[in-house]
Amino acid sequence: MAETPSRTGSPATLDTDLIVIGGGPAGCSAARMAASVGMNSVLIEPDSLCRNLYRIPALNNVLGGFTSGPELADSIAAELKSTELCRLELGRRATQLSAGDDHVTITLDTGARLTAPYAIVATGVGPLQPRDASWITVPSDLTLPPLWQADAYDAEGRTLLVLGGDRTIGTFLRAHPTTSTRLLVAYPASDDYKIEEICDDPRVALCPVQHVNLQLADDVATAETVDRSGKRQTVAADTVFLSIGNAPTAPSGDIVRDATGYCLPSAQHPRVTVAGDLRSARFQRIMTALGSGSEAALRAYYAAKRLLETDTNRTRS
Repeated sequence: MAETPSRTGSPATLDTDLIVIGGGPAGCSAARMAASVGMNSVLIEPDSLCRNLYRIPALNNVLGGFTSGPELADSIAAELKSTELCRLELGRRATQLSAGDDHVTITLDTGARLTAPYAIVATGVGPLQPRDASWITVPSDLTLPPLWQADAYDAEGRTLLVLGGDRTIGTFLRAHPTTSTRLLVAYPASDDYKIEEICDDPRVALCPVQHVNLQLADDVATAETVDRSGKRQTVAADTVFLSIGNAPTAPSGDIVRDATGYCLPSAQHPRVTVAGDLRSARFQRIMTALGSGSEAALRAYYAAKRLLETDTNRTRS
């Protein structure tokens, strides 16, 4: 257990050295790095470790020779479960984060509370739906699947209308390199920087738009698009998938969010560090998540070490 100076409202003994919220690549990396420098941690994850990696069929930008998300996820989960200084709280959700002068308190969905000198928030993002995008109009009760859920049957010989230009399109194309399909990708100006990696694939037809009005009938998807010049066009496809990105998912409490919901690390309480996809939409990569998680753990370690040195010096004086 971590010792901390006793102040008003602060427990004399905390539950652990570090609390990590989120069991994706960033959170797992943070817990593993913390253990490597001798810090005890508690990792809170409502699902399984690295659950989103199991949805990525092909990798091409991760060190270590991993070629699929499940392969990488299995390796990370096995290593973390064997890490003695990390206690896993799987099936538990952090609902509240409270940051004080000398410790952080995390409230779980069970009502239990955990305390530590520092916390790392690595809860990542969740998929958006058309109702979250102002440039898409669909029937009010319609929910569409993200593109990563499409399989070979969905793609083979068919035309898929993809709403949004998020990078899951590139992942899908790499996962099905020999599949004969046509992707009609309708995307807003905010996604212009995302489509560079797919613009040369012959299976992709890019449709820069201002707005899309989607209708589904008799297993046919029809969309009226308005392009950047205001010209209207009707396109048809066999089915529709989403690639409009994700929304940040952080617990309530002392977390500072920007206008888009993301949590800039430099804006947070000194005892709270944000890692992984929660930081920004522009750095949502497995490698950046791993790196930011490790860095977050080291920040907590060095901060705690400086605090310990300060307290020791005060005692001696």
